[in-house]
Amino acid sequence: MTQSYTNYILHLADNALILGQRNAEWCGHGPVLEQDIAITNISLDLIGQARSLYQYAAELKGNGATEDSLAFLRTEREFKNCLLAEQPNGDWAQTILRQFFVSTFQFYLYQSLLTHSDSTLAAIAEKSLKEVRYHLRWGSEWVIRLGDGTEESARRMNKAVSELWCYTGEFFVPADYETAAGSDPAGLKDAFYSKVREVFTQASLAVPENVFMHTGGKNGMHTEHLGFILSDLQYMQRAYPGCEW
Repeated sequence: MTQSYTNYILHLADNALILGQRNAEWCGHGPVLEQDIAITNISLDLIGQARSLYQYAAELKGNGATEDSLAFLRTEREFKNCLLAEQPNGDWAQTILRQFFVSTFQFYLYQSLLTHSDSTLAAIAEKSLKEVRYHLRWGSEWVIRLGDGTEESARRMNKAVSELWCYTGEFFVPADYETAAGSDPAGLKDAFYSKVREVFTQASLAVPENVFMHTGGKNGMHTEHLGFILSDLQYMQRAYPGCEW
């Protein structure tokens, strides 16, 4: 496989890992016990997806690469996750909306990868899709609950929309390695926004129009937030190189 293809697998893994790490920050801090457990389980699902993808990327990369070296020893500029995944948790509404957007995109992406010519990637997508279906249902229900809930919950959800919508466009701007891998994220755009409009209508939320979309994460140009995430995520391995439990 080419370096471009390996970069595509890393992109998928980075999206899952960084969002999983973000969600894990809620562990022990959720609004109610049941949802604390739910967001933590979603974190575990995402990190599990990341592991499968990093293991495959390490196999493709060779030269002694491992899932750990790819997660813990790459620099900020080497990560290829979308900017949305690294955005701060904010309040519960912002966390929910971020998860809903990513889950919606992952749902259609993994569906498209089920028929990919690479049987290993197709198998990872099939396993991941089972989890993402739940993530999408959970996120959709919470968006509706908060958007069409109390005056305060609606205010918070509208604020989350205004802060996060501008990162959704990056999903559909293909990086060179996506094109080389035979992936067409632009082809998922209509399905993504159709699902978002469906949920937003039930949530009494307006779909923003004519919003500038931020891009760059897929090519290593990140917000300041990713550096702080990696300083926590990678601390142990960098402080004690090669440490094992």
